[in-house]
Amino acid sequence: MGNREDLLDGARRCLLEKGYTRTTARDIAQASGVSLAAIGYHFGSKDDLLNEALRGAIEEWGDQIAAAMAGAAPADAGPAERFEATWTSILKAFARTRPLWAVQFEVLAHIERTPELRSSFAAANRQARLGLAELFGVEVEALGPRRAEMVGAYFQALLSGTAAQWLMDPDGVPSAGELLDAVRAVCAGLGPAETAG
Repeated sequence: MGNREDLLDGARRCLLEKGYTRTTARDIAQASGVSLAAIGYHFGSKDDLLNEALRGAIEEWGDQIAAAMAGAAPADAGPAERFEATWTSILKAFARTRPLWAVQFEVLAHIERTPELRSSFAAANRQARLGLAELFGVEVEALGPRRAEMVGAYFQALLSGTAAQWLMDPDGVPSAGELLDAVRAVCAGLGPAETAG
């Protein structure tokens, strides 16, 4: 690896071990075995380096989840079976990715005061919604991009909310079957879709 890759790797380790706000430029330089000046040379600032390392970690997590979910349900699984199998995979992944979830929530607390962080994550967020929709078996072309993105936003809200609950109380998080039952209960309470006349 070169200095740039070493810095990204060191920043990622620091993010997961110390968090976003507690990581210093010196921590990253020490973890990566690269000089402090190399951070400015390759990334401009410590924050830019941390942001890029975090984006990379989130993308890698997304790839891991997609790979785990690819075989979670049989190809001929119905929507309910796919939902439950997907959530079973996600809930198992929470334990492995706890530090990443913690740092994501930490970043959310700072995003209001960091416009460049907000803009870079907003674009990634829109793409993540479509990715989540696809992971849950939504046919994006059939729904259209905007509606598929909103379905992905629903799954994103469910995922983020479940992750927050898991961080606070891992034993109290609903199982995949309980989440499926809750979604069914909500949908039954909504009744059929109304058509515009």
